[in-house]
Amino acid sequence: MQNQKSASAVQEGRRSALPQVTETRNPGTGLDMDWLGAVAVNTSAVERRAASLPARRSVKKEYQAAWLLKAVSCIDLTTLSGDDTPGRVRRLAMKARQPVRRDLLAALGMEGLTTGAVCVYHEMIAPALEALEGTAIPVAAVSTGFPAGLSPFRLRVEEIRESVAAGAREIDIVISRRHVLTGNWQELYDEVKTFREACGPAHMKAILATGELGSLRNVARASLVSMMAGADFIKTSTGKESVNATLPVSLVMIRMIREYHRRTGIRVGYKPAGGISRAKQALTYLTLIKEELGNEWLSPHLFRFGASSLLGDIERQLEHHVTGHYSASYRHAMG
Repeated sequence: MQNQKSASAVQEGRRSALPQVTETRNPGTGLDMDWLGAVAVNTSAVERRAASLPARRSVKKEYQAAWLLKAVSCIDLTTLSGDDTPGRVRRLAMKARQPVRRDLLAALGMEGLTTGAVCVYHEMIAPALEALEGTAIPVAAVSTGFPAGLSPFRLRVEEIRESVAAGAREIDIVISRRHVLTGNWQELYDEVKTFREACGPAHMKAILATGELGSLRNVARASLVSMMAGADFIKTSTGKESVNATLPVSLVMIRMIREYHRRTGIRVGYKPAGGISRAKQALTYLTLIKEELGNEWLSPHLFRFGASSLLGDIERQLEHHVTGHYSASYRHAMG
């Protein structure tokens, strides 16, 4: 009976759990300094709201399984290590194609589930594309001198063009943190706009490196300027900072997305990255998105997790739901 209920819950959300392709882009707007100057953040209120989320009773049983499958579809399965090899990337791409064991998906009545994308360095685009051939899974490439963003500007722009030419359909750029820390919003706007133009048909995710921006108000302003300059997604972190995705930062960024949509009618995506490794955390982030932005954002074309180890824990939780037992982590390898 439990498996039948699980299958019913999963079947109901099957279409939304599968990868979705959209042509929607953020064309950007002019730099509105009046709007930017009016941005304010009540830090204590943000922290109270963020602290309330994990303390709530989470979804259980078949509904939890359905939400975890949704989370899988929104993962940018990532490897960004100095010792990456073509073989490692191919194995990761194969995991993206089949992120959850077939027997577990069969028990849940689910078919065709993949991750949202595979995210790699420029040098690893070719093996990723080779392993993903025949699927709709996009390759995302980090760019613009990732993670510091301090290489010469012309080289950062050219790196974007090279990755798009190599087949990347999504580009994760890093902003110059100094523009935020010094309040040089025109420079930040011009930089991100130039990156957006270099992306051409590829969707652009702007990484703010929020752990290095100094304040939640700076996070809010950097989010807004990046969206004005045409970012299709705003992303918390590179995963290389000492502080990466947090719930207070996420709440601030999500509310700026909501305000940008209210004023312009344009939907911009959100990607928390770094430090999200547990299924319970994924459920908290999905709850935050649903409550603050609505169901429209609960889709891979508007929400992604930047993660790798998260998938293993989700698969482990799904096995517990199906069998009643927790398995060893080695049974859910990334490749």
